Amino acid sequence: MKGSPVGVGGAIGFQQGAIGSGVAGVAFADGVAPGGNSIDVGAAVARARDRGDGLGLFGCPSGPGEPAPGRPRPPWWRQRGGKEVPRAPTMARALIAAWAATYIALVSSFSVGGGSGVGIGVNWGTMMSHPMHPATVAAMLHSNGIAKVKLFDADPWTVAALAGSAVEAMLAIPNDQLARVAASYDHARQWVKHNVSNHDHDGGVRIKYVAVGNEPLLKSYNGSFTTTIFPALKNIQRALDEAGVGRRIKATVPLNADVYNSPADDPVPSSGNFRSDIRPLMVDIVRFLNSSGAPFTVNIYPFLSLYQNPNFPVEFAFFDGGGKPVYDNGVEYTNVFDANFDTLVWSLQKAGVPDLKVIVGEVGWPTDGDKNANVKLAKKFFDGLLKKIARKEGTPLRPGDMEVYIFALIDENQKSVQPGNFERHWGIFTYDGKPKFPMDLTGEGRDKILVGAARVKYLPSQWCVLNEDASDRYKNVPASVNYACSNADCTPLGYRSSCNGLSKKGNISYAFNMYFQMMDQDVRACDFGGLAQITTENASQGGCLFPIQILSAGERTASGAGSFRILLAVVMVSVVVFV
Repeated sequence: MKGSPVGVGGAIGFQQGAIGSGVAGVAFADGVAPGGNSIDVGAAVARARDRGDGLGLFGCPSGPGEPAPGRPRPPWWRQRGGKEVPRAPTMARALIAAWAATYIALVSSFSVGGGSGVGIGVNWGTMMSHPMHPATVAAMLHSNGIAKVKLFDADPWTVAALAGSAVEAMLAIPNDQLARVAASYDHARQWVKHNVSNHDHDGGVRIKYVAVGNEPLLKSYNGSFTTTIFPALKNIQRALDEAGVGRRIKATVPLNADVYNSPADDPVPSSGNFRSDIRPLMVDIVRFLNSSGAPFTVNIYPFLSLYQNPNFPVEFAFFDGGGKPVYDNGVEYTNVFDANFDTLVWSLQKAGVPDLKVIVGEVGWPTDGDKNANVKLAKKFFDGLLKKIARKEGTPLRPGDMEVYIFALIDENQKSVQPGNFERHWGIFTYDGKPKFPMDLTGEGRDKILVGAARVKYLPSQWCVLNEDASDRYKNVPASVNYACSNADCTPLGYRSSCNGLSKKGNISYAFNMYFQMMDQDVRACDFGGLAQITTENASQGGCLFPIQILSAGERTASGAGSFRILLAVVMVSVVVFV
């Protein structure tokens, strides 16, 4: 239980707590500038957070917002038939699971040595305002020896970039398409024809799996997909079989670890079983997967165990074995990943499929947006994980090889921060394809620098900062920061995040610059009623980077990215009127 003493209950079985979100307490106090001169805008940033994440069911906003008069349209607005319309909302990870002590999903299977080289899987999400060209990302995969990739849709622009490579791909059907696939076999057959068969040829894409939905049975979805997921799964596998590829391309369902649990009074893996509200459905699904030869795909996140429970033993989230072990009928557990995975193994055994293959669809550690989300801890986590996989340790109940996909390849600045500010910082690469820290994908423990993106082009070297000569207008700062942070990513300003140490003026400049870069350095985006000005002097301070945006491959954002999905809509939520 949450808040219970550390031990088996505290380490593996505590219940999920409330999840915070947004940019809270950005070094300011009130947000209402007394006397019109103070630059106290923390509450304004928090309000921007609240309105920016004012999400209803599955995170849907009440409606699209409008830019303030005279403001340039943000990149997620489209021109369609002469009328500007907002981009359709996309899926973001909801990060809400009862098994808060056991979340993780990660690197793919390894094969070590010369010609057999280590193959590792990554999740390639595309929820960013300025995506790199897919060919650039595909080249990164090749340069780093990454042999498997998991997508969140089947966008032909992305999928085609993998053609002719040795990378194995998992394509995906987003949750919002499940009803049609479930209701019509013909629709499933057409989906396979257009998204699988069209790419499955000599010189094409090496498709290995089709992910049917993404975490469709999350508790937070309130049963929205319980009637569609199983028929959709069966229809897609049948369509793959009919297309003649069903023996080598399998349909699976990426599921969050909240589909199984252990009782609060006996929170150990051997007591695990599928959630009572979906148990009959889960038994049907796993038995079908077993009969079709497809794997069970699970997403596990140890970081969330640490994030959601202040009493969680820190070392139990990692693989170094520094904490107090947990014992279950003589089996020793020294980390939450193993305990979570083996709870699933017990659940499968009780469902009558003890030997069903399990792959880890997502696992990772964020690098910003929380006190425990930083480069140092991310490196520690991945070092332990990769060594574990390279040694073929497996878990106590499933020793040996594991097929795992890291979440994620690249940071995604369009994801909802409702789960937490860290949600936009899961990438092992930055938004522009730079490696964040040394990482040895072979698991041999060497501090190797990953190969970054090549030939990335940037906008001009200029920044938008606070105009200190406009002190007579400082009363408008809270509304301006509100507007900027509602439409750009201010999460690094959060508590114990990478830019938390800025001065008040630095916070304001950071917000202004993020909006300016989001808007492709449109001069109108660096005005704010005279409060802002453009400078060619690098505004970065200490460890806080004031980024320059890249020249994007296009105004595209595919429809998905990672565990715990919610519908994302970054909306214009305030009209700024300057006095």
